[in-house]
Amino acid sequence: MIQEPAEPDAPSLYVLLGEEAGIRGLVDRFYDLMDLDEQFADLRSLHPASLEGSRDKLFWFLCGWSGGPDYYIERYGHPRLRARHLPYAIGVKQRDQWLVCMAQAMQDQGMDSGGALFERLLGSFAGTADWMRNQAG
Repeated sequence: MIQEPAEPDAPSLYVLLGEEAGIRGLVDRFYDLMDLDEQFADLRSLHPASLEGSRDKLFWFLCGWSGGPDYYIERYGHPRLRARHLPYAIGVKQRDQWLVCMAQAMQDQGMDSGGALFERLLGSFAGTADWMRNQAG
């Protein structure tokens, strides 16, 4: 995910998302949906039985990516997203489930699905999710 240059004096995504509390809420809702909703079963199957580590890693990553503290980099170095996801079979189905799950989590956290923030995030997530695919289907 590539960060767009911010306008001078514009709040960062980190601030717009509600800083740590907002990002943690988004990440927790995302993984709760993945864990509980059968429509995300293929996506869920790529994760370990406990989602706690996955929750933390996405939270740490999104904090830094959005302009906040670089928790992920402090712990693991450069994210190397594609390389870290290569061991998992990610096709169109998994990509689409990830995006639908995240869109639902964003809405559940109060983001307007037609709003600029929602569209900006989902557009960025979509580009990255497609780049993560390593399977044709």
